[in-house]
Amino acid sequence: MQIVRQLGPLRTALDAIRQTKPRLGLVPTMGALHAGHMRLVETALAQCDAVVVSIFVNPTQFGDGEDLDAYPRQEAADAALLEAAGADLIWVPTVDQVYPDGFATNISVTGVSAGLCGGSRPGHFDGVATVVAKLFNQTRPDAAFFGEKDYQQLAVIRRMARDLDFSHDIVGVPTVRDADGLALSSRNAYLTSVQRRAAVALPDNMRDAADAISKGGDVINILEEAKAKLLSSGFHQVDYFELRNAETLENMTVFNKPARLLAAAHIGSTRLIDNIAVA
Repeated sequence: MQIVRQLGPLRTALDAIRQTKPRLGLVPTMGALHAGHMRLVETALAQCDAVVVSIFVNPTQFGDGEDLDAYPRQEAADAALLEAAGADLIWVPTVDQVYPDGFATNISVTGVSAGLCGGSRPGHFDGVATVVAKLFNQTRPDAAFFGEKDYQQLAVIRRMARDLDFSHDIVGVPTVRDADGLALSSRNAYLTSVQRRAAVALPDNMRDAADAISKGGDVINILEEAKAKLLSSGFHQVDYFELRNAETLENMTVFNKPARLLAAAHIGSTRLIDNIAVA
């Protein structure tokens, strides 16, 4: 397994890999890898001949007061996991390889980026779309793999790829959860033991709300009750708890398929997000 940090050597290495492994999969990450990331790698390896994993903590998707400096960085541990899994190459670009001096281009994806995390994190999805487009051009994959846990991000990337004529597959991989149902996230490491036990209220309330909605309950009342339950269970702020169209992310006040329930809430200093399908 190779670790590459500069764009010229990256393209040389990928050209060589493609000689014997023509179908290339990309798994973009910010590092601090956990079982959720490794599921992406596993899925990519099953569908492609070779897999490149990018590790880049992207500064343009962090807003003022967010955790850019505190975001966990553990390259050696990540590399060991990826080598054991069978990845072919890790792309660990320096900031200047992604944003060279004078960089002045920004990709903004309207519609699917509105509200939800886009509402509480202005500019976040511009940063996501711009860096992912850069990674697509740098690695030229045949397929790219993203977790459904970041569902709005996946919708933004799919729309961006369609609109900008990226021809490779965008593959969404189901959320990986701990045994108690909490979605795996690098930010779970910030939780104290007490907060971690309380955090399960997020998936529990989402599951209960989705069940009530699918049985014909009043959507607005169910969502308000779910927010109140979160606030009484250890969370101190709910950014959103909403029912959206699973494809367009348009807001729903009456249940129609396909639908997705999406939520973001704060416990201690940690902001957790989650989503589930409503059948």
